[in-house]
Amino acid sequence: MRFINSCAAAFALLLALPAHALTADEAKAIASGESEARIAALNKAVATADDKTAAFIQSMSDDAVKFTADKVFVIKDDKAFDPVTGAEQKLPDDAEDVVNNNMMRGALDAAQAALKLTSKDDAVRAEAAQALFKEPDESRLPLVEKALAAEANPKIKAQLELVRAASMLSSTDKDKRLAAASDLGASRSPETKLLLNQRLADETEADVKAAIVASIRSIDGSLVWGDRINAIFSGISLGSVLLLAALGLAITYGLMGVINMAHGELMMIGAYATYVMQGIFQRYFPESAFGWYLVAAIPVAFLASALVGAVLERGVIRFLYGRPLETLLATWGISLMLQQLVRSLFGAQNVGVENPSWMSGGLTMLSNVVLPWNRICIIIFAGLVLLAMGWLIGRTRLGLFVRGVTQNRPIASCMGVNTARIDTYAFALGSGIAGLAGCALSQIGNVGPDLGQSYIVDSFMVVVMGGVGQLAGTVYAAMGLGILNKFIEGWAGAVLAKIAVLVFIIIFIQKRPQGIFAMKGRSAEA
Repeated sequence: MRFINSCAAAFALLLALPAHALTADEAKAIASGESEARIAALNKAVATADDKTAAFIQSMSDDAVKFTADKVFVIKDDKAFDPVTGAEQKLPDDAEDVVNNNMMRGALDAAQAALKLTSKDDAVRAEAAQALFKEPDESRLPLVEKALAAEANPKIKAQLELVRAASMLSSTDKDKRLAAASDLGASRSPETKLLLNQRLADETEADVKAAIVASIRSIDGSLVWGDRINAIFSGISLGSVLLLAALGLAITYGLMGVINMAHGELMMIGAYATYVMQGIFQRYFPESAFGWYLVAAIPVAFLASALVGAVLERGVIRFLYGRPLETLLATWGISLMLQQLVRSLFGAQNVGVENPSWMSGGLTMLSNVVLPWNRICIIIFAGLVLLAMGWLIGRTRLGLFVRGVTQNRPIASCMGVNTARIDTYAFALGSGIAGLAGCALSQIGNVGPDLGQSYIVDSFMVVVMGGVGQLAGTVYAAMGLGILNKFIEGWAGAVLAKIAVLVFIIIFIQKRPQGIFAMKGRSAEA
């Protein structure tokens, strides 16, 4: 403790000194000797450090420094350089490696973070403040105070105030520990809770212990709400993915009665179409336009899957209407063929699809709640696809024909509707929506030949549970199953959550075979 207090005093005395160049004696003192003496020399150099000092500290952290009895050398590309002048030197045969124990490495990390507090880049200063918060030390308080006085960014200033409080948490002054416990309780983050728990194990004063316990309880209350928000958002995100995957089946199975086991492969085609568009933009477009590849991939994914769906309907499905089990077998075989085709074209390994820059990162709501932008975009995208599909089916001439043909094919044919063409359009529409689902899935998971197999069963369960042919039921079922799965997963684990959801669906279908929304009309009553 005497050593720490001496370090703090040294910092306080030297903070106001102007920066000066690294000297040979300073480099020697930092590189060799006892750990405590080296740390004292390091702290003294940091207080008035220049660029050469910062570079030397980085070399120390990288274990790229050797020394002899009277000189220090920085090793770079198998060559030796003088840390003061930067001139190349001949490395003596008796030069020894600098050995950094855990104490010295901690001091080096803290020194680097402290040097970054004076950076002009906000991101660098924020990163430095975060690093100091994870390794608080009372000896660094003068540096933190100096950075606080000069800081203009409110967010970084708030983080530095937490660093100051964390540094005082282990102070010998009881009043400082009490103030630190109260200040840290207001931050309400998991990292702060960890620091308070660590201090609670060592604290001997009853009133300080009580303050720490009160702060931990306050943090726990905030973290519980954060966990709930995370579960709800994750459930909505999963529900949006299920909705995108099931919307195409709501047409091909719900309206047309075709059990399309190749639906997952149509999603896979949409994902690979996105991958191809990414490659085109990387090769033929300027780097600044790369973020637009996903926008261009949306119509391409839709058209690619719709075209395959149209060929599938005209070549196979149109001969099997009214025979659902035969469509199941036929489309299952086609799904295997499509998987093998993709393996032949792109290889059996997964391919990488990057997020555009505008989909990277996330929206921070609480200390333990960060909503990823890619998930937010997929939720919005699923809503837009749902609205477009609802408008197309309910408000357009094509939608009218599709509903007419699926409800009463003979009467629609008598009215002059080309039922064969409408069947192709409807199946292509459902397939195209599957392609859009694949485009979205490429932004949150791996793209490979087996991509669709993970969603085909869940998609059928969503359509059946929602009510065959009922678009609103598909929405309710997708969102309900997504949120239910994430809440169960929070306390039972992913595997048990899947089992519980499957059992729930089986019981629900047993009690209500028609799904959430039953089909209305004479055909349903017959």
